[in-house]
Amino acid sequence: MRIDESAYDRHRLGQWLAGEARAEGVSRRTLLRLAVAAGVVTASAGRPARATAGTTAPASAPSPAPAADPVPGSGIVKPLPPELFTIRGTNAETNWATLRGTGFHTPADRFFVRNHTSTPRIDADDWRLRLWGSGLRGAPGPDRAVEFGLRDLRRLPSVTLDAFVECAGNGRSYFTSQQGATVTGTAWTLGAIGTARWRGVPLAAVLRLAGLTRSAVDLQPRGLDDEYVADGVSLGRVRRPLPVAKALDDVILAYEMNGEPLPYDHGHPVRVLVPSWVGISSIKWVGDIEVADQPLYSPWNTDFYRLFGPAHPPEGSAPLTRQTLKSAFETGAGATFAAGVEHRLTGRSWSGAGAVRQVEVSTDGGATWLRADLHDRPRAHAWSRWSVPWRPTAPGPAALLARATDTAGRVQPDTTTPNTQGYLFDAVVRHPVTVVAPV
Repeated sequence: MRIDESAYDRHRLGQWLAGEARAEGVSRRTLLRLAVAAGVVTASAGRPARATAGTTAPASAPSPAPAADPVPGSGIVKPLPPELFTIRGTNAETNWATLRGTGFHTPADRFFVRNHTSTPRIDADDWRLRLWGSGLRGAPGPDRAVEFGLRDLRRLPSVTLDAFVECAGNGRSYFTSQQGATVTGTAWTLGAIGTARWRGVPLAAVLRLAGLTRSAVDLQPRGLDDEYVADGVSLGRVRRPLPVAKALDDVILAYEMNGEPLPYDHGHPVRVLVPSWVGISSIKWVGDIEVADQPLYSPWNTDFYRLFGPAHPPEGSAPLTRQTLKSAFETGAGATFAAGVEHRLTGRSWSGAGAVRQVEVSTDGGATWLRADLHDRPRAHAWSRWSVPWRPTAPGPAALLARATDTAGRVQPDTTTPNTQGYLFDAVVRHPVTVVAPV
């Protein structure tokens, strides 16, 4: 089911102006700013009749134990050897060269980590998921939530899904290095993505057991990691609203990754998985889900994860949903190749709008293109591996390029329209390598 997020957002803002929405942790000024941009109110309009105050859900588990920290300051539990990862604050980016030969699924020990704070170590036996809110029968409040343990979820029919999770800022650094634009946020190259085989229970089944009503419009999963502090202000635990229509379509509550229980850094014991949408939608360590008969807002769909900048509306775009189209080589930047020898270049391409239909590779900086061989059947929500032979003729610097076409007809462009937070970079990346004389 495809959600028209722009129309949905305008409708949601209109409901907020009528006093029929909840905006937890979001200022009235921010919502009015967004409403003006969406065209649901003029700049001279007065205040809405009512804006319902936020309600804090109860803790869903005992306070997690402090995380082991193999890299001081990262807050990440698993080992982070430098040959596998580039550490970026509380995040770890996968080094693409380490994926060559690993197969279709990203091994858990090489899967990137995107944390707002630090990884919590939650006991699966103590963990509970609480569903509450005005979109459930009886309108249970936080103190009367419908509760599920991990064993309860495992008793329900499960589904298995191959899907990527990708940070909305993946490729952000290329806005600067290739296009000269100034952007904010973690300077990812292309390693803020991983594809895994996820197993879990459809969120739709859990919502129906909890008493979902026809009046429900939004739900908001919330993580159990520490509260996120920005500019000295606590924004609370990470949470982001999701349309009920999307939740009932293909979202799962995942408890396994590549046939094993979720690792701590990837959401243990249960995470939300929203296929093909920006990674912030797939809340890790989910502890509660508010289900509401009114629109919901959080900082993660108002101030963050919208597009801002000169080419976008002054108050930002609609909240980001589907991921964009990208390609990456399984070769380190600056790698060397011997002239006069045939090499096999390998890589992966993916799209949030459908399957990858075609990949082309240029070894001469974009002057000519060769169609690559695809090694996976085209499928939605996941990447396709590809390869192409290359016999460089003369020593010197070279730029490798790869561009994908998806089943929605999208083709990677030469440049991406900048936005101030560096989201959704989808342009062809110039991958520098060096050709050396044969030994």
